[in-house]
Amino acid sequence: MSKPRIAVIIGSTRETRFADKPTDWFMDKVRDHVELEFEKLDLRDQDLPFFDEKASNLWVPSEDPRAVAWQEKLAGFDGFVFVVAEYNRSVTGALKNALDQAYKEWNRKPMTALAYGSVGGARALEQLRLIAIELQMVPCRNAVHIGGGDFFKVSPLGQDAPISEIEDNLKNALDGTL
Repeated sequence: MSKPRIAVIIGSTRETRFADKPTDWFMDKVRDHVELEFEKLDLRDQDLPFFDEKASNLWVPSEDPRAVAWQEKLAGFDGFVFVVAEYNRSVTGALKNALDQAYKEWNRKPMTALAYGSVGGARALEQLRLIAIELQMVPCRNAVHIGGGDFFKVSPLGQDAPISEIEDNLKNALDGTL
């Protein structure tokens, strides 16, 4: 029997994003997971248009082949981990657009996050969980948050230390999330 496939979706597409550092750390930690298979999906690598369909693909099939390709990619996953940057108390525009490009493909699948920002990405993750409920995903209680002093220790905005410097602070959250 194959392992459930979990997409790790990087929600920031900025050139100077911080997302790569925590994503690489997370992927390293889950590389040999005995029950789950993780695959990184970087929104930078997806050719997604701005959402411009007649309606959600729940009601009307999407016409843009780029949206259809995204939907087909998502359909192959059993759950999602979002790497969430907090932009102005919410998720990035790129992530919101990617979420809007599909509907059925998100349904009844668990989701959680690795969130970061000055308050650990908590406000963005709260918004993401509300969107996930509308998309009929199943938000998990636990998530990994990198915030406050830990964020500024590993962020280029602060000391730019390796994630290993704060790993002990993330271990319990990571264990609870997986």
